[in-house]
Amino acid sequence: MTDLVTLAELGGSLAAIGGAAYARHAHPAAYWSTVGLPVSVVRLMASYSSTMDACGLTVAPSRLRALAVKVTTRREVRPVPPRRGMIRPTTTGLRLRLRLAPGQEPADVAASAERLRHAWGVHAVYVRDVKPGVVELRLVGFDVLRKVRMPRRIDGGLLRVPVALRQDATAFVRDYRAVPHELVLGATLSGKSMFLRNLLTGLAAQPVVLVGIDCKRGVELAPFAARLSALATDPGEAARLLPVLVKEMEDRYDLIKARQGIAPCTPDESITSDIWGLPESQRPAPIVLFIDEVAELFLISTRKEEERRDEMVTQLIRLAQLGRAAGIYLEICGQRFGAELGKGATMLRAQLSGRVCHRVNDEASAKMALGDIAPEAVGGACAIAAELPGLAVVGDTSGGWSRIRTPYMTLADAAATCRETAHLAPDVPALTPFRP
Repeated sequence: MTDLVTLAELGGSLAAIGGAAYARHAHPAAYWSTVGLPVSVVRLMASYSSTMDACGLTVAPSRLRALAVKVTTRREVRPVPPRRGMIRPTTTGLRLRLRLAPGQEPADVAASAERLRHAWGVHAVYVRDVKPGVVELRLVGFDVLRKVRMPRRIDGGLLRVPVALRQDATAFVRDYRAVPHELVLGATLSGKSMFLRNLLTGLAAQPVVLVGIDCKRGVELAPFAARLSALATDPGEAARLLPVLVKEMEDRYDLIKARQGIAPCTPDESITSDIWGLPESQRPAPIVLFIDEVAELFLISTRKEEERRDEMVTQLIRLAQLGRAAGIYLEICGQRFGAELGKGATMLRAQLSGRVCHRVNDEASAKMALGDIAPEAVGGACAIAAELPGLAVVGDTSGGWSRIRTPYMTLADAAATCRETAHLAPDVPALTPFRP
């Protein structure tokens, strides 16, 4: 009888272990909430001081504290770790703040992130500078990019679109006011279209003019035609649309001049104000121009096409250099975007301060996207696996970079959203001939 009870208990234990292993693989969020979170909290609290000491993040105590320890306990005076704040559990990990000791800096903690990850049994540890002397540790319990779930609370607003999830479980928000123009690169089936789809549907619910150039006969942007104010589906139409956008930009500069008393002879390049300084009743709606497969605008086969290409590139460069103040923003997508495309390609790319690089076919393509702003991110972009569509590396002009992944959205859902929000499209008379 005793043997049967023992076998039953053993079988129950094995079943529990097997169930936990299955949940960890198939349902990592549920596993973290039920098993991983309590275990990681216990590990952190039990080994905090020793872990900090092993990572070299402790300092000698003050003379007053050392004297108090000797007088009250007569124990050996040990180094002091950073003061730990309250542990705050989240659905994806843990957060806690550390008050650094004198002489320490956030880079010291960031350098030990990999050691802290192994010591506390979590998927990753990220360090964020909160204020002088205080850093926040964000512990991520599992790979949040394997199955993307966007955070419930996201700070949005006009021209701010939460479009993907970062590797630290925070939202990647595309903010056009902060980063006016962006370049999105990626090979076929890398998830570039999904990124564009999420971005378009996020902007569709805002009072923003959406303009598209899709030289693949419109197969990428045509499903969103109900919300687009203009759409060009071949280089010829694009050559007629771009001058209209440049003229719209110049008219907006004239509006700013008239409102703020700037002399009419002042060059556009010398105007530092923008449309956001105008009264809301006089402020024109912002314009976001989406270009899919930008290389199609550069490729030529005849002399006549070369002249048209040079005109279009010049107009795109003008929009990139001067469009921000007029409320015109660029979102340029392609598979490659380097000097081999022709004259003006490198100059245009230099104006695109935001960079998103999906899986690419060679290292040179990754360098085109990230090499000039975040060289360390090139290796991360080259390591993206083909079985993870939507995974990308995003970099900025500060040199920082991180991995992101776009949530899956069907084309039917995206098109339905655009149809439902078609009435929100602002009226721009100059673009009426190009309305799809």
